[in-house]
Amino acid sequence: MSHVLGPTAHSDTFARDNLPPVETWPEFNLDQFQYPEYLNAGVELTDRLVEQGFGDNTALIGNGRQRTYKELSDWTNRIAHALVEDYGVKPGNRIMIRSANNPAMVACWLAATKAGAVVVNTMPMLRAGELAQIVDKAEIEFALCDTRLMDELVACAKDSKFLTKVIGFDGTANHDAELDRIALTKSVKFDAVKTGRDDVALLGFTSGTTGQPKATMHFHRDLLIIADGYAKEVLNVTPDDVFVGSPPLAFTFGLGGLAVFPLRFGATATLLEKASPPNMIEIIETYKATVCFTAPTAYRAMLAAMDDGADLSSLRAAVSAGETLPAPVYNAWMEKTGKPMLDGIGATEMLHIFISNRFGDSHPACTGRPVTGYDAKIVDDEMNELPVGTVGKLAVRGPTGCRYMADDRQFGYVRDGWNLTGDAFFVDNKGYFHFAARSDDMIVSSGYNIAGPEVEAALLSHPDVAECAVVASADAERGYIVQAHVVLATNANPSPEMAKLLQDHVKATIAPYKYPRSVIFVDGLPKTATGKIQRFRLKQENSA
Repeated sequence: MSHVLGPTAHSDTFARDNLPPVETWPEFNLDQFQYPEYLNAGVELTDRLVEQGFGDNTALIGNGRQRTYKELSDWTNRIAHALVEDYGVKPGNRIMIRSANNPAMVACWLAATKAGAVVVNTMPMLRAGELAQIVDKAEIEFALCDTRLMDELVACAKDSKFLTKVIGFDGTANHDAELDRIALTKSVKFDAVKTGRDDVALLGFTSGTTGQPKATMHFHRDLLIIADGYAKEVLNVTPDDVFVGSPPLAFTFGLGGLAVFPLRFGATATLLEKASPPNMIEIIETYKATVCFTAPTAYRAMLAAMDDGADLSSLRAAVSAGETLPAPVYNAWMEKTGKPMLDGIGATEMLHIFISNRFGDSHPACTGRPVTGYDAKIVDDEMNELPVGTVGKLAVRGPTGCRYMADDRQFGYVRDGWNLTGDAFFVDNKGYFHFAARSDDMIVSSGYNIAGPEVEAALLSHPDVAECAVVASADAERGYIVQAHVVLATNANPSPEMAKLLQDHVKATIAPYKYPRSVIFVDGLPKTATGKIQRFRLKQENSA
């Protein structure tokens, strides 16, 4: 397969210049996904739907407002005008967006995409230091930020040599912030930048096990592929569907499931800033949601709510991803609703789900089969395919794949044209794939990826911590939790108060969801002869 790139509209060529060398790319199979040379994903998810007669359909619900496709199209065109005319955004410039899940965030993402920018969506929980790593890596000049979340971003911009324009928008639906006020004066018609299908539209940052962020690069065509592949084939989305879910839009899982998939087919996305299980249950009951994206932890809470009388019968598809789906949750859901829960596996590098169960073909403790266009196999360290039933590394290729921006880790993720996701799987004699474990030190807790080394660094920045090691500890609720084994400095004493002090310190240093829910004080850590901490021994003690 050739990797010849089509035309580009980017006058700022940073993204294309920093694509990995072509020889390190995975193989791409685009046979089923033919798009014109020029393609703007922002237009395809808004104006195009209006042209197709869906203008009056509800596109977005959230923060007390409903908006039709016509309103969303007008709104995003106005913001795009403001970005280009008032702030000087050029095609190819990187724009960071900082917001919780709300319609304004989606509107900013679509508007920036129409203006030909490369968008970097980030989570509201990130602190200034974490934001600075992303800004420096992607050389981001512009940031659009919900005015309720300015503090950390302003702190980041203050010391940044790249980030010079922090622009506030109103995430509450009152349109009372700088960007909104400018946008309201603009035309609802905007000639979107004629981006190439192979122009980078999105950088998805993932922390990786070292805590050093990696930027995954996704083209305009990739954003449509995940809808025209998985959402069409597996979910069979129609304009009558109403989507709800918990993953942040800053994760590609959330952006796909709560923005790209509904908007591609004229369906409705309901967005929640606080997607706790009770809030999601309320949304499902109020708006008769049909498709839900969340982690097994939340489905467990929903099952309990149904026992108490919650009516979730409108749901036709419950998609579970972010962590492995335990068989008991699948069985209980099936029993209670009569509908299967769809387990699937995706990766930020691949943009979205590439192996999934299907409605008529799903089984407990089974991730399913590859989505249209993807191939998968189980390999050993030498890339030899392993026999049926043997656990090994999952290798996958298809219409999307890993392109890390200016990062040597590309060589580790892609081998011989295949993407190695870092998951251990086995395949059964009928060709179904089954998850076995993560093959690295990533801790997956309630669907969030947490890098152990990053938590260790936060702990070590506290004067009372002499040494520490962070591992995953199995947890019935969350799948796994972050567990810290801490050696205190000589003058500090282990106590519940000390544990709480260290937990609060981590929450204040890095995103709060990464804090260690379990703190164990120890006199010393197991080490090799060369002084390397043996985390696997701590894990063994856990499971003993």
